[in-house]
Amino acid sequence: MNSNDAQSGNFEPRASRPSPRALLKREWPYLLVVALALFGIAYTTISRTPMSLYWIAFAPLMGVICVVTRWQGVHDRDERLRLVWTQTLHWTAVLLAMHLMFVADVASMLNTDAGALAVLTLLALGTFTAGLHIGSWRICLVGLIFGIGVPGIALLEQSALFLLLLALVLIAIAAPIFWRTRQRSKAEGELHPKPTQP
Repeated sequence: MNSNDAQSGNFEPRASRPSPRALLKREWPYLLVVALALFGIAYTTISRTPMSLYWIAFAPLMGVICVVTRWQGVHDRDERLRLVWTQTLHWTAVLLAMHLMFVADVASMLNTDAGALAVLTLLALGTFTAGLHIGSWRICLVGLIFGIGVPGIALLEQSALFLLLLALVLIAIAAPIFWRTRQRSKAEGELHPKPTQP
């Protein structure tokens, strides 16, 4: 690095550019949840079978991920207990609301498809509000993906079209990240040229 690089702002410290492995290690809980959510949405669309129990089992997993997400940012024992307590109450309320969908009187008013979509809607709302409470935009994003999945399942009858839309969304998210990582590695190569052998 020369003084011109430092003055022009072209130099970025190595620590500010995480490797793909470090990024994957840091983001794996969110990627796992998004993958499981996309699987559930795609499976429901393709098989046309309601997966209410899948979404109900998903709620405690989201609660654990919310606590794990926020745990490192909370250092006081009382704050950690409050975090666990509030997330436990939050996800218990979501589970109770889901359970109410299957009470005999309510279940008789809805067909199984509508009941499964209502459970997914409750999960989307619970996930989004949990993300707001703990201050995690990633959890909010997962809630939005759940929410987008509801009309996706309800409106799209052709599974191929739905899977195409999912693929386009994933490509739209991954392409800028890949492009930026590639640009950074090119810039790093220009900053630190490899010595040529005679």
